[in-house]
Amino acid sequence: GIVGDLAIVKAWKADRFGNLVFRKTARNFNPMAATAGKVTVAEVEEIVEDGALDPDSIHTPSVFVQRLFVGNFEKRIEQRTVRKREAA
Repeated sequence: GIVGDLAIVKAWKADRFGNLVFRKTARNFNPMAATAGKVTVAEVEEIVEDGALDPDSIHTPSVFVQRLFVGNFEKRIEQRTVRKREAA
């Protein structure tokens, strides 16, 4: 298998132990990347209290995560605007 010195992943939620939950397309490769690194750093949107995560919904267990921090995210919402066509 592939082993890296450092794995940096972005997760949706984590508890204080380091159990990670991913959302949407982040579930494709981030769990495998987190397990492949010797040191795994996880940037999360929210850290919840211990026991708040359902054990069946945890994608990466805390044994693979060495560092955890809350990132500063700006969630942009795109709005589609259209105008009426001008007569030719």
